[in-house]
Amino acid sequence: MDKKTVRDVSMSGKKVLTRVDFNVPLDVNSGNITDDSRIKAAVPTIDYLLDHNASLILCSHMGRPKGKVIPGLSLRGVAERLSSILRQSVSFVPVCIGPNVEARVAELKSGEILVLENLRFHPEEEQNDPLFSQTLAKLGDIYVDDAFGTAHRAHASIVGVTKFLPSVAGLLLEKEINSLGKVLLTPARPFGLLLGGAKISDKVALIENILPRVNYIIIGGGMAATFLKAKGHEVGQSLLDNAIDTASYLMQKAEANNVKVFLPEDVVIADVGRDDNWETVSIADMPANKRIVDIGALTVSNYTRILERCKTVFWNGPIGVYEVPQFAEGTRALARIISSVNATTIIGGGSTAEIVTGMNLNGRMTFVSTGGGAALKFLSGVTLPGVEALLDN
Repeated sequence: MDKKTVRDVSMSGKKVLTRVDFNVPLDVNSGNITDDSRIKAAVPTIDYLLDHNASLILCSHMGRPKGKVIPGLSLRGVAERLSSILRQSVSFVPVCIGPNVEARVAELKSGEILVLENLRFHPEEEQNDPLFSQTLAKLGDIYVDDAFGTAHRAHASIVGVTKFLPSVAGLLLEKEINSLGKVLLTPARPFGLLLGGAKISDKVALIENILPRVNYIIIGGGMAATFLKAKGHEVGQSLLDNAIDTASYLMQKAEANNVKVFLPEDVVIADVGRDDNWETVSIADMPANKRIVDIGALTVSNYTRILERCKTVFWNGPIGVYEVPQFAEGTRALARIISSVNATTIIGGGSTAEIVTGMNLNGRMTFVSTGGGAALKFLSGVTLPGVEALLDN
């Protein structure tokens, strides 16, 4: 990584404004945190700063409140969870800018932590408003960006504050860039790309950028129907991404690059709008009145053989309608296989990271990214605004 990190500047006695990604999944009914992986991922940077005699002002967004105060998206619960993880007191202030915050920050001593309220309660955060950025920057002596999950956003707390403070990367941001960078620059081969999820459009740039380095592309999820349709197969009532021509183009480009594309040979199908009446059929026997909801056992077996050949695997996107338990088997099976292969295994953040964490397989993967959209952008060859804005090495 060609940017300065926390190791390159003195933190002793400094108030460090640290952008973390505490946008954790919540239970819609109770409001409880269902996965605290992103909080734990920030701990190495937090520990480093505390060990180097800094005081910390942690800021993050949560959800999409669109500039309005939504109590259910407060970071108070996150501050409490962080306190229990660190086993030390963590203060919380129910605003993120203004006199109250400035007074609390002025009292902050080395080794103490203050968590600010949800940045996105202010519309100026997503607008990258200069005045909001400057007001936020007043809280710290140094700015540390450890929020890879939002590094692709040109927001006030990601880009704006860097105009007003010396700005460096945290240890998680550094680890993300280095781990994903290896996939782009020096992947051990054979290199397999496992792609699921609903939309091809999200992944076109990724596929194009990575084609010269990859050996196999394995397709699942909702996007499999679009690829199958592009090859002339019946896909019934499955949702298509209006990207049949794109799927054809990508398969032709893969063939020109000597990259093998693998599609399902059998699928789990169900009635539209119903989850109780399902069966597994060959692609050749797909009825016109059903929808594809998962891959079948033969496809799991085929994909397993391919993954076991690989020395590098990058996976992004669920392989079936994962939120419905009976349609999650393909995803869960491939997650178990990826966790057991003798390869460098990179999980591309977002829902894919939540899946492997929920299955307690994250410790068996080489690296689980904390950023879904950011990981896809980075691997697509896009410059991330949040990284670009930091001090060069």
